[in-house]
Amino acid sequence: MGMLSEFREFAVKGNVMDLAVGVIIGGAFGKIVDSLVNDMIMPVIGAITGGLDFSNYFIPLAGQAATTLVEAKKGGAVLAYGNFLTATVYFIILAFVIFVMIKQINRLKREPAPAPATPAPPAPPAEDIVLLREIRDALARR
Repeated sequence: MGMLSEFREFAVKGNVMDLAVGVIIGGAFGKIVDSLVNDMIMPVIGAITGGLDFSNYFIPLAGQAATTLVEAKKGGAVLAYGNFLTATVYFIILAFVIFVMIKQINRLKREPAPAPATPAPPAPPAEDIVLLREIRDALARR
């Protein structure tokens, strides 16, 4: 089998296609979570901490005197720990959302509880019991 046909067989397998769909949906979902963190959560945290913008938390490593991260980066090396804090919050939120989604999917996959077993029909009586009943019925008819 030629390399091209092997590659085609590999590429059209279900797992590869599922992975491609997952990556595309994951990228779009990442943008939603990114907006949630940057546009909704970080401003609230910034307001709680006194109105500070985390994206401008940095330590200049080249001795530059800048007031914003963009200006500091133009002047040399910068330790942008505010961006790291934002990325950490982003990761925690994303991990939590994925955890909740997986938990719900697993809950839906669980098989329903087995139905209660119907009682088994009674076993037929032993032969001596059958004979005794016939004798009883015969005596009762007399």
